[in-house]
Amino acid sequence: MSNTGMNMRGKITFYEEKNFQGRSYECMNDCSDMTSNLSRCQSCRVESGCFMVYDRSNYMGNQCFMKRGEYSDYMSMMGMRDCIKSCRMIPMHRGQFRMKIYEKENFGGQSHEMMEDCDNVMDRYRMNECQSCNVMDGHWLMYEQPQFRGKMMYMRPGEYRNFMDMGMSGQRFMSMRRITDSCN
Repeated sequence: MSNTGMNMRGKITFYEEKNFQGRSYECMNDCSDMTSNLSRCQSCRVESGCFMVYDRSNYMGNQCFMKRGEYSDYMSMMGMRDCIKSCRMIPMHRGQFRMKIYEKENFGGQSHEMMEDCDNVMDRYRMNECQSCNVMDGHWLMYEQPQFRGKMMYMRPGEYRNFMDMGMSGQRFMSMRRITDSCN
């Protein structure tokens, strides 16, 4: 079972300028639109927990996983071209992880249930692509390339019938990683 109690909250501080300069905004939960708090965001400091940050409002666009640490110029470090516009705190999950991946959209084609990280879907399952999934337990990161590289997408428990409906057109996922309390 999952344990996401109050003692597992995260804290991230965003700054308008690089190197933690300018106005700042402290966040301890989800924020769907940062522009009401800061005109732009060019650096941030994660004091505790893990967060996904997005370059568009409402948790859309390019995503970047941030764990505890300092990001003095996150745009060049993360390869993002635009400012952070929204963020989502990732609750820590204690217990088993389970996700079922499907080759085709709407849970079609070949399928496999996973409980561990997978560094290469093609090598492990002989699947050319993953177009839908059902996250049953835990929180996961899915990557467009093997070995946990390339663009990523945060997946929390739920059914994802078609990644294209989520703004991920033309994207396929080739590796998956659990988000554990160590925030890999």
